[in-house]
Amino acid sequence: MRPRGRRSFEPPRRPEPQTRINDAIRVPRVRLIDEEGEQLGIKTTDEARDYAYGKNLDLVEVAAQADPPVARVMDYGKYRYELEQKAKLARKHQTQINVKEIKLRPKIGIHDYETKKGHVERFLKQRAKVKVTIMFRGREREHPDRGRDLLMRLADDVKEIGLIETQPLLEGRNMTMVLGPTKNAGVKRDAETEDTLGSEEEVQGDGDGQAAAPVGEPEPPVGAQVAEAEEVVQ
Repeated sequence: MRPRGRRSFEPPRRPEPQTRINDAIRVPRVRLIDEEGEQLGIKTTDEARDYAYGKNLDLVEVAAQADPPVARVMDYGKYRYELEQKAKLARKHQTQINVKEIKLRPKIGIHDYETKKGHVERFLKQRAKVKVTIMFRGREREHPDRGRDLLMRLADDVKEIGLIETQPLLEGRNMTMVLGPTKNAGVKRDAETEDTLGSEEEVQGDGDGQAAAPVGEPEPPVGAQVAEAEEVVQ
């Protein structure tokens, strides 16, 4: 029986970067562009590399498919940093769209409907889209108009903070509608919160739990307050 040959172990190789720089450029000649964007003509790769090193910069291959390839002199570290910052900024400005789903039955009760509507309002105020699904069972499928009426009723109830983006659509046993938040969704709630906080600050302005007297108006004398109280008691 022949012995099995031993397999030589090779350490995993790191993938080479797609952009070749400096010594990684193996072609004999390149079309050289300096750091100002001016073309310097076709040079040997060694000459182009020496030119870049003489300016304390890098030689970067920017068009490998050209004949000969195009190489540019630049600060590669700064170039990569600027690319990463642009990509980071682009990701930051990307709008993440959240879609929530609420399921209803055509014969839903009043209490359950109000509860579901509250969930829809909460999602819209969180700037999320809401997919509302009506689930039909048995003979309920024979009356899709009831589901459509329920969806339109819900859309009308939340019209101040939600708009219909996808009209009611019957798909198999389910009818779906998509609501999207309006520009005012969540704004009213924030304004009410600020008003409440402002009122609390006014009440807490006096140490006795009473609102402070308006600026510029003298406080009434103590005797006048007592006389008024006596009149009320009488």
